Amino acid sequence: MDCIFCDILSGARKGHFIYEDDLHISILDKYPIDTGHSLVIPKKHYERITDMDSDDVGKLFSVVPKIANAVLSATGADAFSLGQNNGRAAKQIIPHVHIHIIPRYNHKGTIWTKRAIEEDSELTTLAGKIKDSLT
Repeated sequence: MDCIFCDILSGARKGHFIYEDDLHISILDKYPIDTGHSLVIPKKHYERITDMDSDDVGKLFSVVPKIANAVLSATGADAFSLGQNNGRAAKQIIPHVHIHIIPRYNHKGTIWTKRAIEEDSELTTLAGKIKDSLT
């Protein structure tokens, strides 16, 4: 199996980590829709959320408010959107369950399709700010 998130978890690829516990990680999206776009990912590989049992789904989603609050605090975003895709037709690019936390800014509007490649140094700095905002 070739999975980018499993490679990040194993250390074979770099990820900009902002949170980790026994079951989950959260990293910055490498191709963010907006500044602070983060992913919450279970450490155990599941391709789709329907492959998970309900307890594991609940545990995954229970991490989201903590990460979202830290992202809002670190970025000054006004709000956030959540996204969770399952299967290629739903635009799931990486076949490993993950939840998108997408910060939203009043002055920018809500765009779903814009993606940019952030500089590695920018992602490192932002990841540090979000980690520092975790309570």
